[in-house]
Amino acid sequence: MRFLKICLVALFCFLQVMAFAAKPEYKYVQIITDKGTCVLRLYNETPKHRDNFVKLAKNKYYDGTLFHRVIQNFMIQGGDPDSRNAVGGAQLGNGGPGYTIPAEIQDGLFHKKGVIGAARDNNPAKASSGSQFYLVQGKVFTPEDLDRLEQTRMSGKKFSEKQRQAYTTVGGAPHLDWNYTVFGELVNGIEVIDKIAEVKTDQHDRPEVDQKVTMHLLTRREALNLERELKGLKPQTGFFTKIGDLFSSKDY
Repeated sequence: MRFLKICLVALFCFLQVMAFAAKPEYKYVQIITDKGTCVLRLYNETPKHRDNFVKLAKNKYYDGTLFHRVIQNFMIQGGDPDSRNAVGGAQLGNGGPGYTIPAEIQDGLFHKKGVIGAARDNNPAKASSGSQFYLVQGKVFTPEDLDRLEQTRMSGKKFSEKQRQAYTTVGGAPHLDWNYTVFGELVNGIEVIDKIAEVKTDQHDRPEVDQKVTMHLLTRREALNLERELKGLKPQTGFFTKIGDLFSSKDY
């Protein structure tokens, strides 16, 4: 009996250690729309924007808001709290939580198709809106197109080989680079952007039929299993995994 108790205590301790040891590499947010569902990976390189977006998503700040500005072959923009229950035809885009986020613009994070960027006004510090964001659709560019952009719009900046490869294959919005903070990218459901981008809009680029948003911050286990699936591995759903998860927080 004493030996059995020791084994049970050892198993309990082992499960606790395993439960708390495994953490996802990134934070993930599921974006649920009228045109489908996609999952966003938030970059660790932009911690201020990551943590702010996680806080808002966790607190259901975005639920019921709209993609209020949609421009095909460019982007779809949301995150304005004033869009929740807004009357048809109302011009939107000025709402927010009452604060901005310092810019976290980095050379290696750019506007390829499927990334999320932070909207902002024309403030000189390029500080981001506290809640408004856009998902890039963009379009495919030729190398010559990118050469012209460098000469006419990029203030002496040169696109890297990584940027050029992305913009000439999957596409994006290169003219936004170095001017807005990019803080994540879709890991699945990128076709949702295309579906929303093709809806009819009014003179203010607002969809004539509301495109509502709901967000879900993935739990620790959901994020761990997503990362396994992205690596071609099976999700962990076995007995010991479930027992271990009983002793761990869903947050991470």
